[in-house]
Amino acid sequence: MKGETMTTTLILIDFINEIVDEKGKFAGKGYPAFVKAHGVLDNVNAAIAKARAKNMPVIFVRIGFSSDYREWPESSPLFGAAKKFGALQLGTWATEIHESLNKTDSDFFVTKHRVSAFYATTLEAILRTLKVDTILLGGVATDIAVQSAAREAHDRDYRVVVLKDLCGAGSEDDHAQALRLLAKVTTVTQSTEVPELN
Repeated sequence: MKGETMTTTLILIDFINEIVDEKGKFAGKGYPAFVKAHGVLDNVNAAIAKARAKNMPVIFVRIGFSSDYREWPESSPLFGAAKKFGALQLGTWATEIHESLNKTDSDFFVTKHRVSAFYATTLEAILRTLKVDTILLGGVATDIAVQSAAREAHDRDYRVVVLKDLCGAGSEDDHAQALRLLAKVTTVTQSTEVPELN
């Protein structure tokens, strides 16, 4: 709306123990190794510090299911085995934001039950309340959750900037391919090159 002050927010997706910690049940998919090799968690903390210095809202989004798996998508190729392996349970170490990340009570925390950060979550209500028009995006995996959120945000008319140094995937190829495709609907850049964080 004319004359309305709009906001930029930093959204960080699925930086949970189950996915990015070497002890997590998804470790075999290569995410912890990628994140470690590229210093992604350090990059995330650096971006969080810059965001806070500018009073930019920080939103953590994480995947998780109730202990009885009532929201679990049984037919999903991605999450279908979660119940069998007791993975991604809410209220456990598995779905906590990784301890190395600098989160505070002033941050926003959104829980999702599907790949999309928007589907059946409070994310859009938070963004509307904050009057957000620009989303700075990072997360794991680049080719799954980040790609989904970026495309959905684009279709909701947000300006989306994917911070490639704040993203991780199961392989270099998956990461690079996802970024190449995301460049068609978003701005893909390093967090150190974004004016909003500098």
